[in-house]
Amino acid sequence: MVEIKGLIKFAPKDFVGFISSTVFLGGCNFRCPFCHNSDLVLKPQTLPTFSLDFFISYLDSRKDWLEGICVSGGEPLIHEDLEVLLSLIKERSLLVKVDTNGSFPDKLEELIQRKLIDQVAMDVKAPLDRYHEVCGAAVSEEDILKSIKIIRNSGLAYFFRTTAVPGLVGPEDIRKIGKMLDGAKLFQIQQFQPENTIDRSYLQTEPYSREELQELARFAEPYFGEIRIEGI
Repeated sequence: MVEIKGLIKFAPKDFVGFISSTVFLGGCNFRCPFCHNSDLVLKPQTLPTFSLDFFISYLDSRKDWLEGICVSGGEPLIHEDLEVLLSLIKERSLLVKVDTNGSFPDKLEELIQRKLIDQVAMDVKAPLDRYHEVCGAAVSEEDILKSIKIIRNSGLAYFFRTTAVPGLVGPEDIRKIGKMLDGAKLFQIQQFQPENTIDRSYLQTEPYSREELQELARFAEPYFGEIRIEGI
């Protein structure tokens, strides 16, 4: 059974508009140097695991007020038995939001078709020609594009987001990402957090200022219905 490595009992920013909790699953196929969940990605086996019985009890104890669960990571879709966890959540009439890096389009499509997902947030790391550099891993451009298409055609609530990392993801990258996602409903620019990063050198990287993030948003404005800036 998929192992839950973290639980935030009240996480309104992760599933906007709903009273929600967030669960974190360990493991990821990417090695983004700026990722601030390095233990979750690199050594999930060293983190405590929440038992399935505990999680079920948690859901049942909050059935009168909890509306949804955000399933994040790591990369949730790396787990072959993810549908078991999602089914347990859906059986309790709760909404499910999944955070994904978009590298498992067939799995994503299967879960959507089985009506186990109500909302998707996909991290678009970089323009396609820079994915390998930004992710620190081999990436199938075809899979990324396929996931984008699946999400946009799913009929579900969705948004795409990009972490703005000084020296790695800048204005021209945001413009190219916007062009790739042209016409999508919502794009979120995520503030970089120099905490517990996979590449320790990024601990010394100063995040963009509020004004700089707002300027990045202007590069994306022509391509999206709505733009949010998160983390400032």
